[in-house]
Amino acid sequence: MPGYRTHLAGGVVLAAGGLAFLFWVGLYRPGWEKAAVLLAIAALAALFPDVDTDSRGQHLFYSGLFILDVGLIATERYVWAALLGLFAMLPAIGRHRGWTHTWWASLAVPLPLLLLPPYLFGADWQGFAPHYLAAVGGYVSHLLMDGTVKS
Repeated sequence: MPGYRTHLAGGVVLAAGGLAFLFWVGLYRPGWEKAAVLLAIAALAALFPDVDTDSRGQHLFYSGLFILDVGLIATERYVWAALLGLFAMLPAIGRHRGWTHTWWASLAVPLPLLLLPPYLFGADWQGFAPHYLAAVGGYVSHLLMDGTVKS
């Protein structure tokens, strides 16, 4: 099975390729900051299926979430910080290569990125579709590299 470096690279390459294609055909043209955020989301999502094991990928994933959580708290975004903490616990529910390695999880786990902003803050869901798609792309890249997609 690929290691965390391969999964990180796969998620970033897939997301960068998707962004480059969308930019090239003129469908989506994010600024550099937004593109960097989307690549970071894809990278974290590419690590997610294996964060239920003690690994370097797990440490990187939770270090990234810790930094994000501190930033959310520092900017008084307490609801987002609480939700991040809640969803960070999800991998502990189940066994390794269990539900986190299913095709439906690759679609369901990133759903809070798409559904919570409109529900909690009345934000436009379309503005968060790129975040959702970046997470799905990173997640799917992991499953494809592992060759363990379950139903």
